[in-house]
Amino acid sequence: MDIDFEQVNFTYQPGSPFEQRVLYNIDMTVKEGTYNALVGHTGSGKSTILQHLNALLKPTSGNVKIGERTITSETNNKNLKPIRKKVGIVFQFPESQLFEETVGKDIAFGPKNFGVSEENALELAKEYLTLVGLDESYLERSPFDLSGGQMRRVAIAGVLAMEPEVLVLDEPTAGLDPQGRREMMAIFEKLHQTKHMTIVLVTHLMDDVANHADYVYVLEKGKLVKDGVPEEVFQDVQWLQEKQLGVPTAAAFAKRLEKKGMTFKKLPLTANELADELVARGGNLL
Repeated sequence: MDIDFEQVNFTYQPGSPFEQRVLYNIDMTVKEGTYNALVGHTGSGKSTILQHLNALLKPTSGNVKIGERTITSETNNKNLKPIRKKVGIVFQFPESQLFEETVGKDIAFGPKNFGVSEENALELAKEYLTLVGLDESYLERSPFDLSGGQMRRVAIAGVLAMEPEVLVLDEPTAGLDPQGRREMMAIFEKLHQTKHMTIVLVTHLMDDVANHADYVYVLEKGKLVKDGVPEEVFQDVQWLQEKQLGVPTAAAFAKRLEKKGMTFKKLPLTANELADELVARGGNLL
């Protein structure tokens, strides 16, 4: 299922004293089975775009095509529920949305809300709890007795249990330590590779973009200012720095090597690419 934005504009509280335009003529396509990243400063419009991906927000003008459904400003809010099943959103700090008395019930809540029987919903809870790295012994535990990282895994399992075609992630590793971040990103990579799930990731961590994304969209003040594959977007380090955006660690290190006299046909973006480049040169930096 593709998601297409066509000349999408969005204004909060239009016609009021608090009117604020936050999206300007957005054209973008999230292709089925791809891993996409949205990057940009706070206030660039990333979270607003996320909420258009499953019709939590409707464009002020333009349209968003989600599979076979076209969402415009005139779209009736009724009958949008099927879209919310196909496009699951994991908001920042999703653990704050936990509310049931047990982990199993919390994960099963979403599927039951979409008509899945209690028995099958609990089976889904077991499956996706395991997928996020927690065993079945957690099912009867209170989510509020878990660590912050475990709570986040439970919250993500709750979204996955609805078996969406598209998984939208808003800064999913915020507040996690480096090990927790790596483990969390490995979960999403596994979903992408084994279940061919479409991923849309909002992050300020460019290493995660370089390591995982197929395509990158750069937003600034509500406008799409650059897009392309990471190999293209991250080559223009000067432009990224002018926009006060980060660059992958490997690319930043390669730029330092260039100042020492080393040349690259294209900047390596990941640690593995940089290592391969150095090995190919026999370990010599110059």
